[in-house]
Amino acid sequence: MQYRQLGGSGFKVPVLSLGTGTFGGGGEMFKAWGSTDVAEATRLVDVCLDAGLTMFDSADVYSQGVAEEILGQAVKGRRDQVLISTKATFRIGDGPNDVGSSRFHLTRAVEASLRRLGTDYIDLFQLHGFDATTPIEETLMTLDDLVKAGKIRYIGCSNFSGWHLMKSLAISEKYGLSRYVAHQAYYSLVGRDYEWELMPLALDQNVGAVVWSPLGWGRLTGKIRRGQPLPETTRLKSKVARDNGPPVSDKHVYDVVDALDQIAAETGKSVAQIALNWVLQRPSVATIIVGARNEEQLKQNLDVVDWNLTPEQVELLDKASETTLAYPYWHQRGFEERNPRPV
Repeated sequence: MQYRQLGGSGFKVPVLSLGTGTFGGGGEMFKAWGSTDVAEATRLVDVCLDAGLTMFDSADVYSQGVAEEILGQAVKGRRDQVLISTKATFRIGDGPNDVGSSRFHLTRAVEASLRRLGTDYIDLFQLHGFDATTPIEETLMTLDDLVKAGKIRYIGCSNFSGWHLMKSLAISEKYGLSRYVAHQAYYSLVGRDYEWELMPLALDQNVGAVVWSPLGWGRLTGKIRRGQPLPETTRLKSKVARDNGPPVSDKHVYDVVDALDQIAAETGKSVAQIALNWVLQRPSVATIIVGARNEEQLKQNLDVVDWNLTPEQVELLDKASETTLAYPYWHQRGFEERNPRPV
């Protein structure tokens, strides 16, 4: 397993992390992802550690905390062998303070995650989304206090806009507070918006990308094709999961899968393995989060390291996955002499 530096920190993480959204299966959305129990999760952790994958990503809202509980049980007795990342900010209760990035909510959220995970520290704690109702200073001071207390080792954010992240970094610098070293962001061959502003920002400010859904919300598994019904096991069968996932047209998916099929014939790799390898080669990416309903899927996903697509294959995928840019990005592309592209 390859390891990369996480942003501007001294922390090294494996290029693959295992997501725990499939753990628990609570509620319609997470049931569509999977319903891995403790025994199955323990076996997945075994396979990951054998392959050198040591990082496991969760969130308090995954099956309303059950995913964290299952992960805690699965790594019990070997906490020193694993890296745990988790997230909070989304609503986790009915009360007025059971949501957001206030000192009140984040302090309670971290304590609750520690209990569920059965640990006394979190390696990487990330805000699951931006909270515009809480002063950024309050949020960052709270996270800094939790770092100083030893309950969090490193901090990151997720699903931030460029200005959300840059303003947060500026406030950290101004007050000498802990700094976001990671941005957990959506990025895939059928969702390249990350490249427009967040990737240049990440490279400029040294923030590592922790990529969620690198297979485009299950669209690049190799099972989604023109003229064929959706497979029974895909999350896209669930309206709730589909509506809460990244939007993309069927035509665009099919065009990208055509290019992936061509490269699969050349390499002997699967459509999913090629799509994951493409993301791994992109600038600013520190680790990509892979999911697995079972051991077979996990082992297939693990086989995306120690080889690289050729420049010609990358170019083919780049062209097949291009979309029209929003303003001002299409305008800036016309002046690359002074606005060079990161990719």
